[in-house]
Amino acid sequence: MMSEKLLLIVGAGPGISLNTARKFGKEGFTIAMISRNMDSLQKHVGELKNDGIAAEGFTGDASSEESLKAAIDQVIKAYGNIDVLLYNAAAGTPGKPTTLNSDQLVHDFKISVAGALASVQAVIPHMEDGTILLTGGGLALYPYADYASLAIGKAGIRNLAYSLQQELSPKGIYVGTLTIKGFVQEGTYFSAEKIANAFYRMYVNRTETEVEYGEM
Repeated sequence: MMSEKLLLIVGAGPGISLNTARKFGKEGFTIAMISRNMDSLQKHVGELKNDGIAAEGFTGDASSEESLKAAIDQVIKAYGNIDVLLYNAAAGTPGKPTTLNSDQLVHDFKISVAGALASVQAVIPHMEDGTILLTGGGLALYPYADYASLAIGKAGIRNLAYSLQQELSPKGIYVGTLTIKGFVQEGTYFSAEKIANAFYRMYVNRTETEVEYGEM
């Protein structure tokens, strides 16, 4: 068993995920990342290892509960317990509500919300006083017609965060969602690095179910 704490990221990618992995890694965490694409996973793992951070990649598809649970099982076999889960997968077919078909909407919702629930259910038995962080979005509060599917997903993850926190806080597990009220862009208030720092503060503070991240 490794003594380091473990951060598991579901929906690993180059922006928020990689920067959050780097932030937690610099604070002594080992990083496990799940993504569909092994090539990009290996690239991110390599970047973290270059920074002296212990990291490993596992393939899993957020749209499939079976695939996700199999990947999380591999993580648990490799590391034992999970201290922090960051669910950062989301999908949104572009287009106004009336241009969407129900299959697209349901597929996107599986990735944006159902995958988060499946991930939480898989990690809870392997968590003690753990932390669950969910990447939210301002679209949950201010829907925009051109991003209807993504907005529904972000509303769903926000809602899920509140109900999970009610259920899990008595068991010592903190659940928080960071509602990012802008588009991630380097060199701005919404840089992935600053968002990663906000996630780390949530992990340290363990107080608010929802932190709205936006410029005053």
